[in-house]
Amino acid sequence: MEKKSFTFDEIKQKLVNYCVYQDRCHYEVEQKMKEFLLIDEAKEEIMLYLLQENYLNEERFTRSYIRGKFYIKHWGKTKIKIHLKQKQIPEKLINACFDEIDENDYEKTIRKIYDDYYSKQKGLKEYQRKSKTIKYLMSRGFEYEKINGIFE
Repeated sequence: MEKKSFTFDEIKQKLVNYCVYQDRCHYEVEQKMKEFLLIDEAKEEIMLYLLQENYLNEERFTRSYIRGKFYIKHWGKTKIKIHLKQKQIPEKLINACFDEIDENDYEKTIRKIYDDYYSKQKGLKEYQRKSKTIKYLMSRGFEYEKINGIFE
């Protein structure tokens, strides 16, 4: 595929727009830069500019990612953490940003998903419904200890 050539300033502006459209992490911006033929110095200069002008802010990205995946998609912390690690966000930062999720909201969400899913399991023995529901919650990224803790 032929790569269209842009000037340095055009590329820089494209990357600014990319970051303005929605919060990005370093890794996503680096991937995006691969679409353009840039020498390393140019990449570094753009990266530095995006950081200095606060278009790129890893903590802000991590916080909004956590909020979105929990409050909109209803993912558990385990799944969120796995996806953030794939974007090369440091674990320390991830853990520090989990305070975006209110503990009560987290437990309410587990309870709600549990009740919804459980009520749809028909024609099974009690323990089967329960174990199927727990597996489902775990597949959504909720921690086993958390799920269990709610029903003790």
